[in-house]
This record gives sequence, C-alpha cells and structure tokens, in this order.
Amino acid sequence: MNQFNGKIAIITGAASGMGKAMAEGFALEGAHVVIADVDPVAAETVAEAIRTAGGKAEARQLDVADPQACHALADAVASDLGSIDILINNAGIGLIRAVEDQTPEDWDRLFGVNVKGVFFMSQAVCKYMKEQRSGKIINMASQAGRRGEAYVTAYCATKAAVISINQSVALAMAPFGVNVNAIAPGVVDTPYWKQVDHEFGQITGKADGETFKEVAGAIPLGRTSVPADIVPMAMFLASEGAGYVTAQCYGVDGGAWYA
Repeated sequence: MNQFNGKIAIITGAASGMGKAMAEGFALEGAHVVIADVDPVAAETVAEAIRTAGGKAEARQLDVADPQACHALADAVASDLGSIDILINNAGIGLIRAVEDQTPEDWDRLFGVNVKGVFFMSQAVCKYMKEQRSGKIINMASQAGRRGEAYVTAYCATKAAVISINQSVALAMAPFGVNVNAIAPGVVDTPYWKQVDHEFGQITGKADGETFKEVAGAIPLGRTSVPADIVPMAMFLASEGAGYVTAQCYGVDGGAWYA
C-alpha cells in the first residue's frame, strides 16, 4: 500500500472504463490523481468518489486532440502540484466501419485523439520529467496495434502508431531517467464494447452480443478482461520495480496475441 505516496499521476480519459479503474487503483496506492477527461462532469464524479474514499484526486477538462490544451494542462499541474511523476495516456476512441465506408474525417478524428493525443501529451510532460530526471509514461496501445482486423482499419493503424511512438519517446527520454512503456489490452468488457458489438452486427448481420461471445470464446484464458485486469500492469510499469524497463509493449489480453 502507498507505493505511490507523494506521486502526481495524470490519467487521460479517466472518467470511465480502464482510465477510471486506474485512477481508483493509483489513488488507493497513495498517488494524487489528476483525472483528465473531455467530460468534466463525469471526471468530477470520479474524483469526488476517490476523495470520499480517502484518496487524493481532482478533475481537469482536457481534449487530448488539442496540443495546446495538453501543454496547458501539464503546465497547470506542474505549477499547482509541484511535479508530474506519472502520465498514463489512456484516452482513445474507436471506429467499426466497412473499408469502403471510412472517410477522411473518420481518420482525422481517430488520429487526432489516439495518436496526436498520445504524442503531444507526452511532449507536454517530458520537459518536466527531464528537469526532474525521473518519470513514468504509460501509453495504452491495443492488440489491434499488433495486427490488422477487418472493419477496424483506422483504429488498428492508430494503435500501431502508438506502439511506434512509445518506442521513439522511450529512446529519447532514456538518458533522462524517464521510463516509457505501453500496454496492449485485448477485449475489455466496458460499456464501449457493447457499442462495438452493435456496430459489428450492423456490418455482419449478427445479433447484439454474438460478436462479443465469439471473441470471448477465442481467448485462451476463457474470458474477456475487465478494467481491473489492466491496473496491475500499469502499477508495475509506474513503480520503482520497472526502473530497468523501457520501450516495451506488454500484452494484457488473456493470451489472445503472442510472439
């Protein structure tokens, strides 16, 4: 307990799903968590729940697709709280659509959030971590970034880009004592996946729930993950125990992908 006592952790997209689970987990371990989300009301709800449970948390509105907003948030957190020790680039959006139906606007929107958001938020905190000569950056990739998937072209491309950015930023920051790693979840049972399941069904003609059931059946460990399954890996990568680990991408997917 309290392994992150005194640490300042920014988690993007932390008002729901995996981000919310990580915010709760890091707060339980003593971190002061900044819940950065495009939805300020939902972010404040999560922050208030953490404070009620005795943790330290605050909500900040952030659109990660806006580089200026990323820098403004990092500057404000460093000024108000004194440091930035951990960044988890969790915010992301998806798209399920047939190849012939994807538009330039779709690609711009996904790359704006999933790729630009990861890079420019990392850029924003790196100047502070350089000065500290310490810090942990964790980027949420996906098994979709390791292989192409039908109807998920744009999303797969963005997550492949995240894995590449993760490696490049890790190498750039290594001389300054900053560790940069990624997590590649598989299918995580969140409300968003119900939307994904429905969108797949609109293309393939399958009933709601059928795609999710088929995907779950193909996972070697026999089930899909839940947000809490991702938290221990994030905690490890943010811990002192991962001090000699950088530029890696760890699968937390029940064995769905391996190399």
